[in-house]
Amino acid sequence: MRLLTMRKPLQDVALFGAIIAVGAVIFFFNPATAAFYPKCLFHKLTGLYCPGCGSTRALYCLLHGELREALRNNALLVLALPLIGGVLLARALRRQPPIAARQSSLGWLWMVLAAIVAFGVVRNIPCRPFLSLAPPVETTGK
Repeated sequence: MRLLTMRKPLQDVALFGAIIAVGAVIFFFNPATAAFYPKCLFHKLTGLYCPGCGSTRALYCLLHGELREALRNNALLVLALPLIGGVLLARALRRQPPIAARQSSLGWLWMVLAAIVAFGVVRNIPCRPFLSLAPPVETTGK
């Protein structure tokens, strides 16, 4: 019985540790120049940008205080991070997450999925102003 009560705190510590470790790797190794980061298979196969393209570079830029460059790499991730952080913080404080644990969470899930798909489509429209949503060409390996 004690193991069940210790499981959640251990999960939280493990999650926090993983976030710190991944953040440290991203901070110290620039995704635009380090060869060990995986390339986007979707982009490689189709030539189109998936909603996640540029996310690692955006996190690198955020960790170095370059908000404008982070937005250029992946605006959806940068704008979603405060919400993600709020959910993780609420979980860590043992409070009900503002969105995920409510009965309407299925509706929120569909809205988030629709936003991700819409971002993926819109960032591939080859005209202004949508071109600004695609990651910079010099960092995509083209």
